[in-house]
Amino acid sequence: MTDTLANKGDVPVRPGDKYRALSTSTLAFTVCFAVWTIFSIIGIRIKAELGLNDTQFGLLVATPVLTGSLSRLFLGIWTDQYGGRLVYTLQMLTTAVAVYLLTLVSSYEMFLVAALGVGLAGGSFAVGVAYVSRWYPKEQQGTALGIFGMGNVGAAVTNFGAPFLLAAMGGAWQGVAQVYAIVLAVTAILFYLFSKDDPVHATHKTSGMKHPSFLEQIEPLKKQQVWRFSLYYFFVFGAYVALALWLPRYYVGAYGLELKTAGMLAAMYALPGSVFRALGGWMSDKYGARTVMYWTFIASVICTFIMSYPSTDYRVAGINGPIEFNITIPLEVFVALTVILGFFMSLGKAAVYKHIPVYYPNHVGSVGGMVGLVGGLGGFFLPIIFGAMNDLIGVWTSCFMLLTVIIAIALTWMHFAIRRLEKQRNPELRGPHNLPELEGMKG
Repeated sequence: MTDTLANKGDVPVRPGDKYRALSTSTLAFTVCFAVWTIFSIIGIRIKAELGLNDTQFGLLVATPVLTGSLSRLFLGIWTDQYGGRLVYTLQMLTTAVAVYLLTLVSSYEMFLVAALGVGLAGGSFAVGVAYVSRWYPKEQQGTALGIFGMGNVGAAVTNFGAPFLLAAMGGAWQGVAQVYAIVLAVTAILFYLFSKDDPVHATHKTSGMKHPSFLEQIEPLKKQQVWRFSLYYFFVFGAYVALALWLPRYYVGAYGLELKTAGMLAAMYALPGSVFRALGGWMSDKYGARTVMYWTFIASVICTFIMSYPSTDYRVAGINGPIEFNITIPLEVFVALTVILGFFMSLGKAAVYKHIPVYYPNHVGSVGGMVGLVGGLGGFFLPIIFGAMNDLIGVWTSCFMLLTVIIAIALTWMHFAIRRLEKQRNPELRGPHNLPELEGMKG
């Protein structure tokens, strides 16, 4: 029995093949994401060894995100041209070499250079989105890409597992990096052995069809809509990565926790920020991606606004003399808010990528790569800004003040863009909360 992908030129696909593509891609993305966020743990040890300030630490943990972001556009385009199976495998093998070489450097400047190579792990997302989307019809793409996006749980794997691995290595972060490099290389080999060429690329190979040119692939990037989607992803993904990297340091500095405890609490944020992405994809298929984006932004701005409240010392007169006390967000409340925030970010990430194969079915690699690039840049710039703000003004909650402003801008732009579309009465739009109907599909 086969399924037919009508939007792919009536390419027959066996259910077993598409499930294999989804499972192998998700596993590979999980490993890549764990590697991509490795500095959230080993970076704290490197910070202590080199005597770095928070700004330098922020730059160190963010540098891999820069490469992972910039590489997404090109990796996405190459996936459209040469197929995800080959590009994914080469990307993972190259990154594994870079991670291993990380253990050979000792100066801060060389750590930054090595971190650029480690960052190639983040480019895997653009490859996986283009590869997985080609196996599924439009009415199932939201769910499929949501399941694939659950690979973000790799951040939780690193935040939770890496501190224990570090302890097992006697505190030697080099051993952690070597283990990660070996695991990634093995994953690349297994992926190549167990995956298949996607149906569109397989058709191109057998029919001799010409691949789209680079200029043809980047044509949709001229549209403002692509950049609006990118801003959404700057928060739901970029800020997610930034907080996954920053929260261990935040818990250590703001609450005075030990690294193991800080890592586990950060994992409590990263975990729902990943595992509920499949739910977000399903909800986007059922209720519409715009509805899910409204829920995401409204809930997120409430959470970050509350988390923005700074720790404040008070001094009041008392019967026996002045009384000093401190008002801050209790740790239990703060952790609960990070879990809620991570959950809605997870839904939002799936909703953003639900839009792309619907609006740009023939340019998923390039458009998805650009949206991922901008989102990833959030993961690069935000940790640096978090560290710089902390060094300059000394208010730990300033990072959440900044996120509140970013979410408010994104929500406002989205709302007025939707209102403008309503007023234009575009015949392809069913309403403010649904994507246009394509081939009988709703939402």
